Amino acid sequence: MDLVFGLSWLLTVFLEGIHCQGVYAPPTVRIVHSGHACNVEEERYTERVYTIREAETLELTCLVTGHPRPQIRWTKTAGSASDRFQDSSVFNETLRINNIQRHQGGRYYCKAENGLGSPAIKSIRVDVYYLDDPIVTVHQSIGEAKEQFYYERTVFLRCMANSNPPVRYSWRRGRDVLSQGSDKGVEIYEPFFTQGETKILKLKNLRPQDYANYSCIASVRNVCGIPDKNILFRLTNKTASPTIKLQVEDPIVVNPGQTVTLVCITIGGEPTPTLTWASSNETLPEKAVLNGGTLTLPAVTSDDAGIYSCVANNNVGNPAKKSATVIVRALKKGRFWITPDPYHNDDNIQIGREVKISCQVEAMPPEELVFSWLKNGRPLRSSERMVITQTDPEVSAGTTNLDIIDLKFTDFGTYTCIASLKGGGIPEISIDVNISSTTVPPLFFSFLVPPNLTVPRGKSPLVTQEGDTVELQCLVSGKPKPIILWSRADKEAPMPDGNMQTESYDGILRIVNVSREMTGSYRCQTSQYNGFNVKPREAVVELIVQYPPTVEPVFTEIRQGLTRTFTMNCRVLRAHPSRVLRYEWRLGSRLLNAGQFDLQDETEYSVRSLTRDGYGEYTCDIINEAGAGRCSFLVTGKAYSPEFYYDTYSPLWQNRPRVYGFKLQWTQMNPGAVDRILAYRLGFRQTAQQRWWEQEIPVEGTIQQGELITYNLTELIRPEAYEVRLTPITRFGEGDSAVRMIKYSTPVNPHLREFQCSFEEEPICMFTQEKNDDFNWTRHSAATRDTKYTPNTGPSSDRTGSKQGFYMYIETSRPRVEGDQARLLSPTFNVAPRNPYGPAGHAYCFSFYYHMYGKHIGTLNAFLRQKGQTSSESPVWSLSGNQGERWRQAKVSIHPTTSFQMVFEGIRGPGIEGDIAIDDVTLEEGECRDPPPNNLRALAPPTTDHIWRLCFTLLLALFSQRR
Repeated sequence: MDLVFGLSWLLTVFLEGIHCQGVYAPPTVRIVHSGHACNVEEERYTERVYTIREAETLELTCLVTGHPRPQIRWTKTAGSASDRFQDSSVFNETLRINNIQRHQGGRYYCKAENGLGSPAIKSIRVDVYYLDDPIVTVHQSIGEAKEQFYYERTVFLRCMANSNPPVRYSWRRGRDVLSQGSDKGVEIYEPFFTQGETKILKLKNLRPQDYANYSCIASVRNVCGIPDKNILFRLTNKTASPTIKLQVEDPIVVNPGQTVTLVCITIGGEPTPTLTWASSNETLPEKAVLNGGTLTLPAVTSDDAGIYSCVANNNVGNPAKKSATVIVRALKKGRFWITPDPYHNDDNIQIGREVKISCQVEAMPPEELVFSWLKNGRPLRSSERMVITQTDPEVSAGTTNLDIIDLKFTDFGTYTCIASLKGGGIPEISIDVNISSTTVPPLFFSFLVPPNLTVPRGKSPLVTQEGDTVELQCLVSGKPKPIILWSRADKEAPMPDGNMQTESYDGILRIVNVSREMTGSYRCQTSQYNGFNVKPREAVVELIVQYPPTVEPVFTEIRQGLTRTFTMNCRVLRAHPSRVLRYEWRLGSRLLNAGQFDLQDETEYSVRSLTRDGYGEYTCDIINEAGAGRCSFLVTGKAYSPEFYYDTYSPLWQNRPRVYGFKLQWTQMNPGAVDRILAYRLGFRQTAQQRWWEQEIPVEGTIQQGELITYNLTELIRPEAYEVRLTPITRFGEGDSAVRMIKYSTPVNPHLREFQCSFEEEPICMFTQEKNDDFNWTRHSAATRDTKYTPNTGPSSDRTGSKQGFYMYIETSRPRVEGDQARLLSPTFNVAPRNPYGPAGHAYCFSFYYHMYGKHIGTLNAFLRQKGQTSSESPVWSLSGNQGERWRQAKVSIHPTTSFQMVFEGIRGPGIEGDIAIDDVTLEEGECRDPPPNNLRALAPPTTDHIWRLCFTLLLALFSQRR
């Protein structure tokens, strides 16, 4: 007996894991579902496939084990490159997508990692089912078109619908089903290049009876309860493709601010075509007003210019399309340039030589552009010495040139180029070019000076500090003074404003909040516009941006116990100037150490024996001319947070009708990092409550790394959930807290004394689905179950009356058919040791609640499946038909002789209002007391069995007392 007792005690300690080493374990992962799945099946060589109807709710839960508690991440692949799943990842155990759409199908991965071993990864492929409304298009045979569409001999009706899974099509003429061979004048086929995507009905040698109503029915065989969809097309001798007319002139030329009205009318087509408008700008302007075939654009601007198309479609033949161009009159971007004598290689303009003044303006429409010239305010006409020309607006932007031949003193003055549009309505653009003179040696006058660029002394290299505002300057001279273009000279990179070039009228480039990345060479260059049309002048300015040292670590937390020794290091990564001047170590505001850097790039500070005054924030400032970089070290005696253990075997150790107990287990993260943990402060509260209940749990001795600590929570109200907070306490004070949720769930004990399952948690007490049945049982609650398809069946709450509580049920909607079976298997139970002098087998009371409401209720069966039996299953309970809208209890005594399982079998009735549900399954040792009547209840055991059972119970009691 002592040996038996010792083995029993060792087993108990092993299972409970009290103060047990080696609880750290790499993660494992399993994916379960609780959304609106149509079907979940295992593909033979790949992964699980979760089928769901579009617009339903996808809910996948990643169940993990491992200690410390693994971090969970959901990701999605197998979508399009642009289809990123909610920023590519979700960090949560449950992935929920409401109103799921077809593009959200694909492969979803759950990844769990806790730093031990390799991450655990499982995947499930989500297949979204849908069926769009079909579309019928009608086409004539090629080369046989007449004025009337249906005078030709052959007509094709093409039916197409987007779907998943692939759609099946069928045709009807009136009420008659059309099939291949049923009518010699009809041929049905699928084009080879669109196999399965469309179905074509070919009417050969069109006959009078072919003028009729044709229906195309698209079907996915009611998978996921998706109904068939159909479309009706009426074929008559008037059926014709659309024709339209635009009641506007093309193009339409308007001034800004005017209203444009485009009118499109149908002049033919049967059925009546639908009119739509489209724009060459991809979308219509937001202010556009549509009224049937009329499109109105109020207060147009240049952005509204473009091609507008009216499209008519009635699915007969090809759509009809008519377009009109809207042109908004405008003048913009006026500029000029001066070109010296092209026959002399000289940048100077001299008396007696030729000079050309060019003026350019962008105009819309370009053919309306008109130029005129003035000299000193008076009209200037083309002559032999003053030649005025204009480029072809269709070849290049509108440009006019004034060529002055044989320049004379009398040509000095102000020349004005004026651009306008024919008809007016748009403000003119005028550009003045002032030609003046400067006296030089006889017979040579320079009235225009070519540009010149220089960098002022002391402005390159230009040294500044990060964050300042800096001005880069190039001095520009010349008549007229040109625009300066700034760009990067050292690399192909944008300027601070984001453009590749920046214009400056005064030669200054101003940069606000300069950064270290802006260090480099900048080029200033003269523009050829609004100045001399000569080779550009350029100069380069060097910019040097100084910045404080970049250091590491920026912040580090150091946890240490009293009297310990430790060292802190601060290292320079980069700085400009790279010559670092000094470093300063401080604790708070108290200076600890300071010094100069020589050749090294790091400094350190050591604490020899930590005291209470030594706790706090240590800083190390490394300083150069531009400022300081700081390393921060927070030295604290706070203990690390505990790590809750989530893989406790059978955590519910107390399970009475109104209350339950929970075995709370945890390990301590890095217990040796700080002083010994003296106690834990335990706080707990019911969810949604504000008040915390707290108590201290004293700790004896020193906690070891990986040591599993157990504390039993008692008198928790069933079935409430609780939030638990655990905080370690040392001489320093409170450490970091850890928080977890505790939820009530029926305990699972395959080594049977008492088994209860209310299906409140997703693992459903280790119940499993039969693999060889027709469909699965589904876990649901009344709060999430969708009854819009079958409102007159199924429970409105769980067995306790809670809308939030869960139960298992069979969904009998399509595609289920009468007689389909769904089978749910309990975990395998080991029977208690048998008295060698008693009768074979043991009695257990098997009970559950059932809900069988609906006019199409089928049958609910319960079977006993025993290991090693020739006939592995024996029926123990059965019931058929509508039992009313309430939960009822079933009890039956069973007498297994070896390991066994209980099997629930739901059989679908004749219709969709036949959902069957079960809840609160229990299995207790001993005969049932007052079991409800049932036609398959097992016979009562012989009276002698009670005697033997009583004897055996007494022996167990004595055995317990001896222990």
